[in-house]
Amino acid sequence: MKKALFYIVQWTWGIIQNIIGLVLFLFLIGRRHRTFHGAVITTWKLGSSLSLGMFIFTARPYDLRLIQHEYGHTVQSLILGLIWPFVIGLPSLIWCGCFEKWREKHGVDYYSFYTESWASKLGKFVKK
Repeated sequence: MKKALFYIVQWTWGIIQNIIGLVLFLFLIGRRHRTFHGAVITTWKLGSSLSLGMFIFTARPYDLRLIQHEYGHTVQSLILGLIWPFVIGLPSLIWCGCFEKWREKHGVDYYSFYTESWASKLGKFVKK
């Protein structure tokens, strides 16, 4: 029942990020996949990870701390639904892609940004 509710909420309330995640998943269909608490983890060659609804893309699919963090974004998707792309997705993408040199210069931890710290806190509740 819990798993069915997970999928129903993801594919209704979180439809935007799940459709984008599904399209990316389909482009990477030949890659290695596994599941983690209902989410689909796909191994890719990019150095960074990405979560889109119930789809997680990472080069390190067995790094539990990283997967818990990315799953935290999946939980954020469940909580925020249709506004997730604007409140979490886009700010997180900008923080990751545009501020690396600024973070290094000022000694700011990547996980200190609100999208990332919240995802890490949510992910800590999920065990292997």
